[in-house]
Amino acid sequence: MKIIFRTAAILISLSVPFGPPASAAAESWPARTITLIVPFPAGGTTDIVARSLGQKLSDALHQPVVIDNRGGGGGTLGAAVAAKAAPDGYTFFISTIAHAIATSLYKQLPYDFEKDFIPITVIASVPNIVIVHPSVPVNSVKELIDYAKANPGKLNYGSAGNGSTEHLSAELFKSMAGVQMTHVPYKGGAPMMTDLLGGQIQIAIETSGSALPHVRGGKVRALAVTTATRSPALPDVPTVSEAGLVGYEMTTWYGILAPKGTPKEIVAKINQEVRAILKSPEMKKRLDEIGAEPGGISPDQFAAFIKSEIAKWAKLVKQTGATVD
Repeated sequence: MKIIFRTAAILISLSVPFGPPASAAAESWPARTITLIVPFPAGGTTDIVARSLGQKLSDALHQPVVIDNRGGGGGTLGAAVAAKAAPDGYTFFISTIAHAIATSLYKQLPYDFEKDFIPITVIASVPNIVIVHPSVPVNSVKELIDYAKANPGKLNYGSAGNGSTEHLSAELFKSMAGVQMTHVPYKGGAPMMTDLLGGQIQIAIETSGSALPHVRGGKVRALAVTTATRSPALPDVPTVSEAGLVGYEMTTWYGILAPKGTPKEIVAKINQEVRAILKSPEMKKRLDEIGAEPGGISPDQFAAFIKSEIAKWAKLVKQTGATVD
């Protein structure tokens, strides 16, 4: 009789899941350091946005928030790490438009962008800026197109990696303008910008957060912005569409996601905190400095946006013939 009782007790104990239920875990959250995985190296716009948000989240949640830069693969290596992270509310992922693009650009990825993450909200969106090294003898998009046609293959354009927003921005530009330029992929926007400043590459269609300081410092020349309307940060710089490639548009966005399985209460709390941060004067000022517009939508709205972005860029990848080099 005693043996039967002990066996039953063991069976009962095995049927009870280890650890506290999700609701209890959510109630005590956060109790330790939170990690934001950033899929690009330090210094680029993704990193700037993540660090600005991370500091404010740390203040709001009263816990340290650390940035874990995992660059490479046009943002896909960091995404793969984030997808496998424990869904306990202590790891979040800073995604970009590059991850919507990568879904159709790569034949196989070690994660599913829609199924392996829970969207939380869009943090910000920025224009890309068509910038050239001062050695390139052009001052407008029209002159750039004419120069590229007269010198096919002579211009090297840089990007933050295969499938990055800079890559697809330039591929769309090449397709619409009918020009040839050689793609030079890097592991992030910061190392790419270093080579552009040094003249190793001649052109980039870079995000405003990374490009603006060098435009304002006169180290590179801004020819146009890629958004549908002019950027308040560069009111005298035309859009690419205004400058001659009618219909050209590219907006880079940054969002925060959680690994699949993260308790819904924690997702709701992070959404609430991020949206409040984006409305704060300090965060608005920081985003203004890099030419960014604040986001702040619901998880369901972000999920629908991601779905629409994946469909949109799948068409563009097919149209431009862009490939992973």
